[in-house]
Amino acid sequence: MKDITARALNIAQLRGATYADIRVVERLNQRVAVKNGQVEALEQSESIGFGVRVIAHGAWGFASSSRLEPLEIERVVTQAVAIAKASAATKTRDVNLGEPIVSQGVYETPVKINPFTVSLDEKIGLLLKVDEAMRRVKGVKVARGELGFLQENKTFASTEGSEVKQEIVECGCGIVALASDLRTGEVQVRSYPNAGGRHQQARGYEFILEQKLAENAPRVAEEAVALLTAAQCPSYDAMTIILDGSQMALQIHESCGHPVELDRVLGSEAAFAGTSFLTPEKLGRFRYGSELVNITADATLPYGLGTFGYDDEGVPAQKTDVIRNGIFVGYLTSRETAHQQKLGASNGTMRADNWNRTPIIRMTNISLLPGTWDVDALVTDTDDGIWMETNRSWSIDDRRLNFQFGTEMAWEIKGGKKTRMLKNATYTGITPEFWNACDAIGNEKSWVMWGTPNCGKGQPPQVAHTGHGTAPARFRNVRVGVIK
Repeated sequence: MKDITARALNIAQLRGATYADIRVVERLNQRVAVKNGQVEALEQSESIGFGVRVIAHGAWGFASSSRLEPLEIERVVTQAVAIAKASAATKTRDVNLGEPIVSQGVYETPVKINPFTVSLDEKIGLLLKVDEAMRRVKGVKVARGELGFLQENKTFASTEGSEVKQEIVECGCGIVALASDLRTGEVQVRSYPNAGGRHQQARGYEFILEQKLAENAPRVAEEAVALLTAAQCPSYDAMTIILDGSQMALQIHESCGHPVELDRVLGSEAAFAGTSFLTPEKLGRFRYGSELVNITADATLPYGLGTFGYDDEGVPAQKTDVIRNGIFVGYLTSRETAHQQKLGASNGTMRADNWNRTPIIRMTNISLLPGTWDVDALVTDTDDGIWMETNRSWSIDDRRLNFQFGTEMAWEIKGGKKTRMLKNATYTGITPEFWNACDAIGNEKSWVMWGTPNCGKGQPPQVAHTGHGTAPARFRNVRVGVIK
């Protein structure tokens, strides 16, 4: 591999590049799915290739290929340099990466059980057992289960002297029960462990075993059926709500993670998924939430889908404060944007979907630090409120300000106790007003590193895997409505 990277970097410099880096990526994916007692999917895919970024005449160029051959490497590097020189004709300023980054090292996801050594028979057997348990519950019309596995080996090298190797392993799983009533046309869904039934971490097959899918299957199915006759969630202009951990993960992702991506702020992401209300003058001054709200971007946390050793610019993984005691204090940056905005060195958030995509700023593990409350105490301390869990729908505007989320299930809280089950619950808010209404956060015992393996961004589109550590949290005076 070193011969390949050295050849590419040498050719780039000979062709006139003032900077170049290369990523060689080998990826193995596996997916197993069962639906209503039948195997729905058995998929396995492998890919290998390399991508080369260069700076020439003060502009970026990028090219890639799946052929790791000497002549192809020369062709791709030459193309990347040519693209950079052509792009220079329309540049508004020279690319400046700031001080050189020289990283040397190896990183591997800690794994107890390699998921690719576990037989397909065992994986299918687990899903069929779960499927059968859900379909035994009267009223369940569709039962689905899924397992997903990823192994990614990456080599990065640059003309500044960086050379790093990484092996990332992820395991994901989930189950879904759909219940319906033909007389009323009512349809309800319950998922576990997360929305749509998919939860994922950077771990081995031990993660799958810990989720206890078979043990939770009957409860999930029974809740789906119970929702058919549950009361509709009432509408309130101002209501206390408690969001469970999985719903909090999406709330953080959409209303905290995306707004702090500096490329959005500077406008380069506007064409696809919008910009951000967190303009530069707000840094260090803007009250984002209550004093209880502390959010970090931490690529070093165990098990996170945003955990790694080095980003795709060779910058070491690190922890960055994003919101401290409710005040907005930090962006997610690249080397270029950090230098451009005079923020010091990059905090290491540049990642690419695969070898054929150029890195862009992506969330790492955007996490809400735990508070002091036991989960039970959150409920007993609430006289009148609604507990909401597991996302069902979401919508947020292109500046990440106005949002609406719906959950699969909710519970009415009266006098500090959960009383009746509610269905079709939604809540809406404006990001800083909502986070300023946070008055209680669960403690470390209820804090979980949730995984989001489907975050879309960029053109051409890229899918990133991000992590969100959080516990349940309470918010006051929130508008609550009903899905129509």
